[in-house]
Amino acid sequence: MIKIGEYKKGMHRVSFIREKVQPFIMTGYQEISIQMTEEGVIELFIGTGKKEITLRNVKELMACAAKKMKTLQIASYQADVAPLILDTDLSGIRLAVQGIYEGIYEVHLPGEKEPELPEVTLVGVNASHLSEAEDFCKEGSVLGEAQTWVRHMVNAPGNLFRPMDFARTVLGKMETAPVSCDLFVYSKLNTMGMHALTSVGKSSENPPCLLVMRYEGNPGEKVTGLAGKGVTCDTGGYCLKSSDSMMGIKGDMAAGAAVAAAVYALAMQNVPVNVVGVIPMCENRISTSSLVPGDVISSYSGKKIEICNTDAEGRLILADAVSYLVKEEKIDRVLDIATLTGAVVNMFGFSTAGTLTNSDTFYKEFEKGFAASGERYWRLPVYEEQENMLKSDIADIKNMGQDYCGTITAGLFVRAFTEEKPWIHVDIAGTAWVDKQLYKGQPKGATGAAVTTLYHMMKENA
Repeated sequence: MIKIGEYKKGMHRVSFIREKVQPFIMTGYQEISIQMTEEGVIELFIGTGKKEITLRNVKELMACAAKKMKTLQIASYQADVAPLILDTDLSGIRLAVQGIYEGIYEVHLPGEKEPELPEVTLVGVNASHLSEAEDFCKEGSVLGEAQTWVRHMVNAPGNLFRPMDFARTVLGKMETAPVSCDLFVYSKLNTMGMHALTSVGKSSENPPCLLVMRYEGNPGEKVTGLAGKGVTCDTGGYCLKSSDSMMGIKGDMAAGAAVAAAVYALAMQNVPVNVVGVIPMCENRISTSSLVPGDVISSYSGKKIEICNTDAEGRLILADAVSYLVKEEKIDRVLDIATLTGAVVNMFGFSTAGTLTNSDTFYKEFEKGFAASGERYWRLPVYEEQENMLKSDIADIKNMGQDYCGTITAGLFVRAFTEEKPWIHVDIAGTAWVDKQLYKGQPKGATGAAVTTLYHMMKENA
């Protein structure tokens, strides 16, 4: 449990020092000392440096503190947040709480007991701001829980987290939130004509499915659609991935998990917005029924698709998901998100995600979302010559462009199924997973990328 409270004598505590330390570096906080009083009270001092502390830094610093207190086996302590929120205002409390969740996180297999959350009292808040601080604390707890949930799902081994496992996990979580759900299984998908999804998923003995989540927080107002790629195992199909990239194929459902967690957080916080989240779930394996380059398939939209690369499967399943949102859920605007291309990693590394859009208005809300979350995104340009790369001689569209502009053409492929709705495309292939920590406190493996940005984007819409 994490709460706002007053300083108590005799309780273990964390303090953040903003002077007499080395220059501030994003990844190099200086731990000052660990001291023990005569009463047996542990005091942990962490230096922040003298530069301005951003929202991202608040989360890093608190994650460092939580991780250190966990190694000291201290499960109950107080942390003085006053030095952390001097530059961020009270919204920094939300990030501080998320940092605690991040700092204590550890990987475990599905079904294993999760680590218990420590009892942390955040002190140093002015008495006149207690009510607002408590609201930020509650919001931070909901978002911390949501991101932790995503990490658990994305870190789960592929053989223990197949498409229907994914669906059942999300359905179980949504039972605790005001979210209505529909699950379409393989036979229903075929009947509906979702052949872009089933053409990928039929390659596996673990059948594909489509999960729809609806949260109505402001009846009668506009509805935003969120579509997240949910490939629980991606071998690349006949365009087989290289051996050095195979260890990451279980995490190709990170975006779908992020969509589920964002919908959950919005519902738990009763944010007055309307959102429909859709996750196409499948495996991309090799079998006698697998797609091969040169195939032409149909889709839920009615468009014919020429298959040029079987490892470009994420955009295929998103095409059906986006078409469903437009045709059946009557959404007013749509955002699709995926771990989609290696090209975005080559551009931005593991700290920044790539984006495309056809709506400056919609994108301004997204910008406010990632400003509040502390995550990093960069908008890419779209020109006619890139659109032309997807033209096919034998179908309506190809699922692959040229050997360049890969992130842009992948997004443009999905846009072709939006029917000109305001649209944003987000490629988190580089930010959803890290093998080496970029920031202090960041756990290795799944990061929970985009959950908080999607949440804050929708909150801005409210």
